[in-house]
Amino acid sequence: MRLSRRGLILGGSALLAGCTSAASTVQLAGAAPASLPIVPVPTVAPQPATLAKVSGPVIDPHGIVRQDLMERAQAALDTHGHKISKRDRMYLVDFQKFSGEDRFYEVDLEGGWVTAYRTSHGRGSDPAHSGFAQRFSNQMDSHMSSIGAYATAGASWGSQQGPNVLLDGLEYSNNRARERAIIIHGADYADPAFLAREGKLGRSYGCFSVSHADLAPLRERMGDGRLLFAMA
Repeated sequence: MRLSRRGLILGGSALLAGCTSAASTVQLAGAAPASLPIVPVPTVAPQPATLAKVSGPVIDPHGIVRQDLMERAQAALDTHGHKISKRDRMYLVDFQKFSGEDRFYEVDLEGGWVTAYRTSHGRGSDPAHSGFAQRFSNQMDSHMSSIGAYATAGASWGSQQGPNVLLDGLEYSNNRARERAIIIHGADYADPAFLAREGKLGRSYGCFSVSHADLAPLRERMGDGRLLFAMA
């Protein structure tokens, strides 16, 4: 009895290609030797190497922020890269949403998570006080909110509003933010008690007013050189 084995080596690992064995035979006197069947060895095509996919974190895996707002903000990071020095977090405001809803978002660009807050809009953007911002302006004394990309400019303190975060407008739609004193600050009309009583937040003069409780972590984390992007 004879045993034969053939192997094929692919990518450093042994792959068994085929195995044949001859059965023992008895040759009778005067009989022709029995011929063994020929079993073909299958050919295995080499497989291409598979590269591990390298990717960053999934941003907002639960879809808290509407997609077009997220995409526009991410594009603004590149457009205004010379003014946005920090890329660990960004801040988004969705002015399509009702003022009583969470619509101010902190997006962790390294971990992917999103934290949502409430914020007010300007009284000039909602003259009927419906809870929805309907128009926007960059003009002095318009008391309207402004949309577009901002760069945070660090924690500050004002005689009227107290602790706040300064903003620099980066686009024609908001580049007078410093002149108009458009900042992030705490306000009683953005506190949960006001919302529970009135069913919506009060209106600012164009600032991104938040609750006093929310201002503390935002003021600490926003710092300077991060993107805030507001969109209707």
